[in-house]
Amino acid sequence: MEHQDQQNKSYVLPIAMMFALFFMISFVTGLQNPFGVIVKNQFMASNLESQLGNLANFIAYAFMGIPAGQMLQRIGYKKTALAAIAVGFVGVCVTFLSGSVGSFGVYLAGAFISGFSMCMLNVVVNPMLNTLGGGGKRGNQLLQFGGAINSIGATIVPVLVGYLIGTISSETSIANANPALFLAMGIFALAFVVLALMQIPEPHSAVKEKDSNDKHSPLSFRHFILGAVAIFLYVGIEVGIPNIANLFMTSSSDMNGLAMDTTIAGSVVGTYWFLMFIGRLTGGSLGAKFSSKAMLTFVSSLGLLFVILAILMPTDQMVNMPVFQSDISFAFAKVPVSIMFLILCGLCTSIMWGGIFNLATEGLGKYTAAASGIFMVMVCGGGILPALQGWAADAFGYIQSYWVIVLALIYLLFYALAGSKNVNTDIDVK
Repeated sequence: MEHQDQQNKSYVLPIAMMFALFFMISFVTGLQNPFGVIVKNQFMASNLESQLGNLANFIAYAFMGIPAGQMLQRIGYKKTALAAIAVGFVGVCVTFLSGSVGSFGVYLAGAFISGFSMCMLNVVVNPMLNTLGGGGKRGNQLLQFGGAINSIGATIVPVLVGYLIGTISSETSIANANPALFLAMGIFALAFVVLALMQIPEPHSAVKEKDSNDKHSPLSFRHFILGAVAIFLYVGIEVGIPNIANLFMTSSSDMNGLAMDTTIAGSVVGTYWFLMFIGRLTGGSLGAKFSSKAMLTFVSSLGLLFVILAILMPTDQMVNMPVFQSDISFAFAKVPVSIMFLILCGLCTSIMWGGIFNLATEGLGKYTAAASGIFMVMVCGGGILPALQGWAADAFGYIQSYWVIVLALIYLLFYALAGSKNVNTDIDVK
């Protein structure tokens, strides 16, 4: 009994470190949202082109997902995380360099390198937290709390960068956001040192090498394949909603000639991520009481309702909405009622990741580590779907582009209700 208590106590630091890595993932990934507004102005980019940095960041997952899963199996959690942090530091440095030289190509390269790092970190933190929680409802609960920390980073970024760049002008460039990049470099450097000195449990180190005669893989499970598609669409939903909303609010053509100041627009977008934080805290609290299936069904349905209302509401109908500001206080901002419904979607997207990951890996046993790598490949949806939505915004207008999100949410509802059932229970997973 005493040994068990010691074991539980020893997990506190690893869990805290995983939470810190969750923060870093969202902070660096979140830079692409306000940077989309900057590069649209600095390089005279279209809506589609403004999402290319985001696309580069997420498409890296398609290249790195499987190798990162293999790294996890071969060198373990700690070394994979340290390698990821080093790559992330380089990526942010390249983004900083793009501001100095004023190059769109260098900016895309920085986003791509950062994406490699974020993919590797995600491969570590998700199965690690799920394992430390023992899977099931407790694993889902830890993933929701990790997601809440993730949302804090995502909340800070658009508000901070919006504050740094102020009103968009012909002089606005990536260099204006340098303080945010310096902060990211500092976080990476500190995390590297702390993690290097810390002991991290390696739950899969005792697992035997995969039997070469094993005919099965994570792809042998129908609920995992459908879950991988769900993750692809979910990340696209989570990123696309605030990214396109930011472009919409700062565009005078779609805002009846009254484009919002980037500081206010950044605060509105920051509020979306803040609501994700609230949703994940709530999800973490309720995770032990409600199944992932019930939670995913509820938030997919509510998200559908919000997005459809946003599309159908007149864009000239304004409402005063409380927004999260750079000085960590709340104030009212006048926004179209459509934007308010889109921002409220943060409450829905908040718990989707943990719920889908938990449902899709349930019952996978020894195939879980490999499954995590495949999952990371599908995160590239966070770049592909917003780019597709950016194209739709160029072709049909910002608000009409949200039909892309509606279709994706319908699939998530299907997955929650039917697709998540494990119909391959006959496969040996020990």
